[in-house]
Amino acid sequence: MKILVLNAGSSSLRYELFKVSKGNGAKKTAHSNNHSRLTGLYEGMIDRIGFQDSVKNYDQALKKALDELISKKFIKNLSEIKAVGHRVVHGGEKYRNPVKITPAVIKEIQKLSRLAPLHNPPNLKGIKAVSKQLKRVSQVAVFDTAFHQTLKPKAYLYALPLEYYKKFGIRRYGFHGTSHLFVGKEAQKLLDKSQNGKKRGTGKIITCHLGNGVSVTAIKDGKSVDTSMGFTPLEGLPMGTRCGDIDPAIVYKLMEKLKIGTKEIDVILNKKSGLLGIFGESSDMRDVWAKAQKKDKKAMFAISYVSYKLAKYIGAYTAALNGADAIVFTAGIGQYAWYVRKETCEYLSFLGLKLDDKKNKTNAIEISTPKSKVKVYVIPTDEEKEIALQTMQLLNS
Repeated sequence: MKILVLNAGSSSLRYELFKVSKGNGAKKTAHSNNHSRLTGLYEGMIDRIGFQDSVKNYDQALKKALDELISKKFIKNLSEIKAVGHRVVHGGEKYRNPVKITPAVIKEIQKLSRLAPLHNPPNLKGIKAVSKQLKRVSQVAVFDTAFHQTLKPKAYLYALPLEYYKKFGIRRYGFHGTSHLFVGKEAQKLLDKSQNGKKRGTGKIITCHLGNGVSVTAIKDGKSVDTSMGFTPLEGLPMGTRCGDIDPAIVYKLMEKLKIGTKEIDVILNKKSGLLGIFGESSDMRDVWAKAQKKDKKAMFAISYVSYKLAKYIGAYTAALNGADAIVFTAGIGQYAWYVRKETCEYLSFLGLKLDDKKNKTNAIEISTPKSKVKVYVIPTDEEKEIALQTMQLLNS
């Protein structure tokens, strides 16, 4: 059985093909006999959809992806693909788990486009393209927001009149949920292993997804307790080009001073702020680090700035969890920017956290010392694998 995972963006289509195989071995047990395993076979991306003659729409993009899989002999024909798992950004309050895609589900995703106008529409185009070209295949939607539906009202409500929540659905939804779920589970495995196979118990894990988009999640016993992104991905930590938390009064003050409207202020907050706004030259942490090594003051300040903000959120989430067993760094910056991890963790020594500098600089999986009271891990995220896993589990249930 093969599962195709699709992530349809505003002008791109990421895809990865997985093979599902049954676990086997000489000694079969009740726990291993029927276990299925996922193996990633091939991944690719088609970008500039709508901006090139050869790929004018998502139908053509999907055909190109399928042709690639056949030409490279990962599949002999399309009938080998038995299921397609889709990343869908917004599931609102309705979807707490993956769902098999039906006409009714498609209508709901369309309705939820009001909450994610830049993301859900292209996600739907990917779904519709599959419906045309892989007509008999089962399709599953895995929602970015689903993992955070375990938040309690004290975590997801804003201090606004409650009628706005009831009428317009204004609340914290959180994003990057599939990534936080994946690395959280991997961290729990490492914690259990460190206890010689015995479950550690509390499972208090803080996951830090640090890429162009940035979010932090507090996880307890495998469930999201709080998360930094809010009604939109704009809230929380400073990101590549997003400002993160600011005084709301700044918005209408800038609109007044610059004599601009909602579209212009949206561009400033989402496209011109964050790391780009602080550093001024680039939104890429690699560019910042290159300048910082030359003692560029703006670059050095930018690294200190994002590290300080991150440490504040981690500190807050230790309070939300009443402690922490592990802190996880993932995504581009989280996995490779050892200098951000180092400076961030220096603020957290009060937790009894001790970083191994050598392991940190080599991006080892466990970068805390044996004496550290809090484990610190660097775990590569794999959202596509998590989507494939949830798709497989739903169809097998």
